[in-house]
Amino acid sequence: MTNKSITTDALQAALQAATTDRIIDVREQDEYNRGHINEAVNMPLSTLAEHTDELAKDQAYYVICQKGGRSQKAVDYLHGQGYNVTNVEGGMDDWHGEIDI
Repeated sequence: MTNKSITTDALQAALQAATTDRIIDVREQDEYNRGHINEAVNMPLSTLAEHTDELAKDQAYYVICQKGGRSQKAVDYLHGQGYNVTNVEGGMDDWHGEIDI
């Protein structure tokens, strides 16, 4: 089974639809602090394996980074661990919605 992906525009529409899906931002803390999607939780790719116990396997997650490469690696890993994850294509570089700093 191939991993799922979504565009930033489709993610923004899903968030506006009040979905209960969660966003995992896998950028490093300093990148996250410079601006992130309001609903996103920071779990840097470099420490992701240490935090998977904080995730629920019956929950859907969108995974984002700056451009889409690190989030794809995270999705590959998490999918292999049995999580319901979707990569956000283009990452924060393509995000046009509001951000928190």
